[in-house]
Amino acid sequence: MQRGRLGFLALILLGIALFFWFDLGRYLDLAYLAGEREQLQARFQAAPLTSLGLFMLMYAAVTGLSLPGAAVLTLAAGALFGFWAGLVAVSLASTLGATLAFLMSRFILRDWVQNRFGRNLAALNRGMEKEGSFYLFTLRLVPLFPFFVINLAMGLTPIRVTTYAWVSMVGMLPGTMAYVNAGTQLGQLESASGILSPALLGSFVLLGLFPLIAKRAVDAIKARRVYADWQPPAHFDRNLVVIGAGAAGLVTSYIAAVVRARVTLVERARMGGDCLNTGCVPSKALLRSARAAHEQRTAGVLGLRSDPPQVDFAAVMERVQAVIQRIEPHDSVERYEGLGVECRTGNARLVSPWQVEIDGEPLTARTIVLATGARPAVPPIPGIEKTGYLTSDTVWSLRELPGRLLVIGGGPIGCELAQAFARLGSKVTIVDLAERLLPREDPDVSALMGARFQEEGIELLLGRQPGEFLQHEGEKVLLVSDGDVSVRVGFDELLVCTGRAARTEGMGLEELGIERAANGTLRVNEYLQTRFPNILACGDVAGPYQFTHVASHQAWYAAVNGLFGRFWRFRVDYSVIPWCTFTDPEVARVGINETEAADNDTPFELVRYDLADLDRALADEAAQGFVKVLVAPGTDRILGATVVGHNAGETINEFVLAMRHGLGLNKILGTIHIYPTMSEGNKFAAGAWKQAHAPEKMLRLLGWFHGLQAGPAKTAASPKPAAPQNEE
Repeated sequence: MQRGRLGFLALILLGIALFFWFDLGRYLDLAYLAGEREQLQARFQAAPLTSLGLFMLMYAAVTGLSLPGAAVLTLAAGALFGFWAGLVAVSLASTLGATLAFLMSRFILRDWVQNRFGRNLAALNRGMEKEGSFYLFTLRLVPLFPFFVINLAMGLTPIRVTTYAWVSMVGMLPGTMAYVNAGTQLGQLESASGILSPALLGSFVLLGLFPLIAKRAVDAIKARRVYADWQPPAHFDRNLVVIGAGAAGLVTSYIAAVVRARVTLVERARMGGDCLNTGCVPSKALLRSARAAHEQRTAGVLGLRSDPPQVDFAAVMERVQAVIQRIEPHDSVERYEGLGVECRTGNARLVSPWQVEIDGEPLTARTIVLATGARPAVPPIPGIEKTGYLTSDTVWSLRELPGRLLVIGGGPIGCELAQAFARLGSKVTIVDLAERLLPREDPDVSALMGARFQEEGIELLLGRQPGEFLQHEGEKVLLVSDGDVSVRVGFDELLVCTGRAARTEGMGLEELGIERAANGTLRVNEYLQTRFPNILACGDVAGPYQFTHVASHQAWYAAVNGLFGRFWRFRVDYSVIPWCTFTDPEVARVGINETEAADNDTPFELVRYDLADLDRALADEAAQGFVKVLVAPGTDRILGATVVGHNAGETINEFVLAMRHGLGLNKILGTIHIYPTMSEGNKFAAGAWKQAHAPEKMLRLLGWFHGLQAGPAKTAASPKPAAPQNEE
């Protein structure tokens, strides 16, 4: 296919070269046309249909090959065929030629451009898919933009061919009419540049902008219609009210305060939200204690005396709370009030698009941001309420280590907590309907983690349907369906880790008609706006990712679009989103993986480096895992990376930076990495890619060159026999 593209490109370049070599452009000159007008008209009158056909073929060839002369040919049509016949001929031929140029650009260049710069062009591609006809119509109507550039550039976008053809015909029609009409007065025309007067050019510009202006007007009318049943307040108490003081709400409030907006932050429970109080912070503190216990238990591999750790579980959980308390000042009321944010405690409820009631007290704001987060989702398994259960919100109240812990869910939260409790001494069983752990990751990741969990004594019941919870003779039991057979799993405590659901209840959203998506999150547009443009949502309540760092990322857009969206708005950029599951080994990823690439028919080259060969991993007894990179074929552009290993959450950041700023594997390979570190695995993965793309012909040539430099090979001389010793 690549060879065919190159051959086709060579033919086009040959045609263009011949055009200039034989100076065919002299026949497309206004002076030549005026001088030969009478003879050309006579030929047309002798064979009108043949003349029209040949003219249209020539016009299509000139525009298709992006050669100069289309303007003169348009004048010629008016001079030779008259206004109406000339208009039809030029309109059809120009559309055909433009479409041919469009298709040639698409065939030869689009795949290469999209593979090389696709991530940078993602926003443009989405815009062309959504509003490409408006943009094309504007470009066609404004003669300031060279048409041959439009033809070639549009071929690189995802706009449909049929849309391109008919919009081009309609968009070029006013300019075509002006030129054909001028051609009917060819004898009075001194130059083609004088056809478009400033007034006519301005009219084309306004006509081209009209669809976009009309669309904005329609959007404004729709927005006003949304507010039709609501009366805005005469004045606003605040510029911004933020509901929810988790990561999304805190960052939104902080940005608003920085730009001197009057902002109120409302939280019904604790500042810091789930991340500080029940999520990221406590779980990582627990994982640290669990890792220490595991290291003590396995210290024999390091040549140290290995004794079973004496776990004081109550002390472990008290340390978790102490860590929370040490971090609390970062998210405290005192800090945010010092930054200029008014902090209020209470239940917030929307009573209008501009009014919030905080425990019944009204507060008006020009903009409202919903950042209420999410809560653990509990599946409706029969008997679960009677048996009782813990979630990632409530597990922190435990002070006695469960002897037998049953974990429902093999996703990131379930895996992290299951491994932590197992290392602290619980007998842990994971039950999940999915066939493998961490189902969003690639199968080889799941296989590695499954083997590691089983090595550590965690029982895995995967691909099993939780049937019913019972209490039998004082023991808590789960019946797990395994085909036609039910397996009884006894446990002391149940931990439910089956995902998180957006917190949307009790806020008056139903009364305002604010819609939810199929997964329960609030339905927002690319600017994070709900159906009311002044009510935005960010963080877990908005999705599509439920990570603290994504919530903080969205918060910037929510704050800026909420405060300044009347003048300029910004689409949220989800192009490079990393995440990490903090098991041991850690599983970190950015971009797409093999599974997603296959599902989306995305072509890729795979590069893999196993940490079993990495010096630092061997020295640390952490040689489990790998670095896996997906690369766009024929380039070094990174489509995605997965790192499984010790401190993978840190190691992945180099790939995040590279993808964010368009750096490829060559740049990573050319970067000095400290020896010995885990991040050297990134460089060795880049080296594996480079080795697979080594220029073999060039290397053979260099081998020949070095052979010449060294001279002909010589046979090593045999050593001379030692001289006989004189014997006394």
